[in-house]
Amino acid sequence: MILANTRGRLDGEDLGLVTTLLSEGSAARQRELEFQLMAEGPDSLLDHPALFDRLLTVRGLAAPSPELFYYVVLRHLLRQATVDDRDLADYLAALLLEFGIRDRANRVGWHDDHHHRYLVDIVADLEATEGERRFQVMAHLGNFALWLSGLFPGYIAARRLRSGGPDVSYYQALGRRGFALASDHALADHYHLDGIFRSAAGRFDDIRLALNALSERLLFPAGLRH
Repeated sequence: MILANTRGRLDGEDLGLVTTLLSEGSAARQRELEFQLMAEGPDSLLDHPALFDRLLTVRGLAAPSPELFYYVVLRHLLRQATVDDRDLADYLAALLLEFGIRDRANRVGWHDDHHHRYLVDIVADLEATEGERRFQVMAHLGNFALWLSGLFPGYIAARRLRSGGPDVSYYQALGRRGFALASDHALADHYHLDGIFRSAAGRFDDIRLALNALSERLLFPAGLRH
């Protein structure tokens, strides 16, 4: 189960890089930032408007961890889209990190036997399953729809032109449905995901556009936004 736990995985090295980047070489400023970190926790520093661009300039051994990079980038882009929700940014960072490994995006869980290539496969799975796995399939429907429409809009557009595949509104509708169903399930509260799933359902298109911006700027710079 993907959880909103990216911030919890940040370590001292991550936060040390944050204070170093924001201090811009000033020892006095770095001490101020370290004191702020101890007094207030990391959230205000992670939200600093300059951190996004400075992370993009880091090279070599000081490169940020994937957890730090994806959380800050997503938090920044979501706030630009007026989605001011740290827990949602935390969840989406975990989603991108996990779905980026091997074929995890096509499976409800790491050890699940079903391999889903299309959203219709997940809908069929949802109608045929029950119990805790049904909750997991609901979440996967939202996750997979967001993953495809957010990071790969060019693939959706090309497939529509080539073979008459569905447009992005299809992904939006099924993504909202998956997250809305998951938010109402009893297990959503157990995993502290009910509010996150409600936000994802309600702001799906804004989140998708934020992920489009990430895709265009960092993954496929020549891609076309939809």
